[in-house]
Amino acid sequence: MNGGLYQNIYRTDMDSTQNTNDMGTMRKMAIVAFACGILCVVFYLLHDIIGAMNYPDYNFMNQAVSDLSATDAPSFPIASGLSSIYGICACVCCILMCFLVKNERKDLRVGVHMFTLMQIVSAVGYSIFPLSSEGYDGSFQSFMHVYVVTIAVVLLSVSSLLVISVAGFKGGRKWISIMAIIALCLMVFGAIGTTAFPKDYFGLIERFSTYSAVLFTASLGGFGLMIIGELRKSDS
Repeated sequence: MNGGLYQNIYRTDMDSTQNTNDMGTMRKMAIVAFACGILCVVFYLLHDIIGAMNYPDYNFMNQAVSDLSATDAPSFPIASGLSSIYGICACVCCILMCFLVKNERKDLRVGVHMFTLMQIVSAVGYSIFPLSSEGYDGSFQSFMHVYVVTIAVVLLSVSSLLVISVAGFKGGRKWISIMAIIALCLMVFGAIGTTAFPKDYFGLIERFSTYSAVLFTASLGGFGLMIIGELRKSDS
């Protein structure tokens, strides 16, 4: 009897230690995800601001942000470098979030995984197949950029945000759901606005679309901290 009692106590202690270690690991993952989410915003802003400073006569009101990282742009070295750091931070944040949402609803997990895939396709695809300032020129590189990478990024962005917005409301995760809806609205406004508004405002309107994904990535990082906070309250 005593031996069985000691074994039960030992197992309980082991389970408690394992849970503590798991919580500690998840907490570290959440902190890194949040930090990377914030760094996403910082480096994308730097890519936009410092890139423009290294592009003579660049006008953010009527020029796309992608002009800064065009292969023949004077700002290409600095803008593409900062953009690459942004891409790395975004991918790390989203990949960690895939682990942090493992206990959430299946549809919410699917939405986060789709958004993560979008970030990976964007980071890898645009770095491998950059455009020149002339845009689509019929080459294989420009074809891949416009008709493969961009279409994949747009479809994954819209579908993932739709899934997250619906799943969030169904699962009581209203905050991340609202952030997904806001990001989706900004994305759609930017896409429609670039054709509806005068070309003099093309660059400004287009930034609503580009920054929507950046800001939602930071929101995901914040969502990770919320998840850990709830787990700590439930354990206490």
